[in-house]
Amino acid sequence: MGWFSSKPEQASAATRHDRQRCWESRDLYFDCLDGAGVLKAGDEGDVCAKEKRSYEANCAKSWIDYFNKRRMLAVQQKDMLAQAQTQARGPK
Repeated sequence: MGWFSSKPEQASAATRHDRQRCWESRDLYFDCLDGAGVLKAGDEGDVCAKEKRSYEANCAKSWIDYFNKRRMLAVQQKDMLAQAQTQARGPK
């Protein structure tokens, strides 16, 4: 609405309990992905459907986007670190 609306449209802040529930469902979902050998969240098909539903139900969309991007960055960093360590050892 306008600047002086009587009903401000603000999202309520997540409580400690809400955050904890989100993190726990995220961890269960990511553990399932790891067990299935899936790197990118959303590419698992039906394998982790129950965990994914819980994750999406307990976390805000913006948090899900952040966690999924962070997961991919962590995988890329791990790969780059392994490659750098291999190069640092040099030829045998």
